[in-house]
Amino acid sequence: MEGRAGTAVDVKSKVGPVILLGAPGAGKGTQAKLIMQHYGIPQISTGDILRDNVARGTGLGRKANAFMDKGELVPDQLVCDMVADRLRQADCAQGFILDGFPRTVAQAEWLDGLLKDQFFEKRCSAPPVVVNFRVGYNELLRRLTGRRTCPTCGRIYNIYSQPPRVADTCDVDGSKLATRKDDSEEVIAERLKAYERQTLPLIDYYRRQGRLREVEGEQAPEKVTAEAFRAIQDGNRL
Repeated sequence: MEGRAGTAVDVKSKVGPVILLGAPGAGKGTQAKLIMQHYGIPQISTGDILRDNVARGTGLGRKANAFMDKGELVPDQLVCDMVADRLRQADCAQGFILDGFPRTVAQAEWLDGLLKDQFFEKRCSAPPVVVNFRVGYNELLRRLTGRRTCPTCGRIYNIYSQPPRVADTCDVDGSKLATRKDDSEEVIAERLKAYERQTLPLIDYYRRQGRLREVEGEQAPEKVTAEAFRAIQDGNRL
């Protein structure tokens, strides 16, 4: 399984399910893409699944759209049905990355049941490896409040870690950079509190199972990636 970060490799054995946990701003989206490239397995997010089902007008998509049109949350069971449908597709046979699911212990228990009944014996023989990217509250706040976006080309900057050459100005097209409404300190503080309330029981659930691997997310990005790869490889040896 050796290979450079960001390059595809020929993985002889099945990777199995990989579940990524991490607060907003922890960098799990970036790491998910690198894991996907390295191991050649798909990255799956509930948001993408939901949008795809609605766009294609599937039965599940029509049901979900009925709730969304009324401004209501899509029920848990409907989200789970969409996840199950996606995981049965052929590209998940060697493994897959779940980003943003499960979010609760109830979802984790449902996923364990699905994997045991339909995957462990027939397809992905390895139990899930759960990687939690740990980043301190102050660093998360700095990453999220420092984010700036170009409204024209969509390029993303961070005034602390990846600033534009000229303050508040896009390097590419000279547009004035914008701050998203949900990147205000007040909104971010609430998002982080909500994540902690929701996710701590999930972390404890996987820790009790011996599936949890912790990765220090405040290191240089390449070190975070290397630790994530090592966590996946070590987890699959159990």
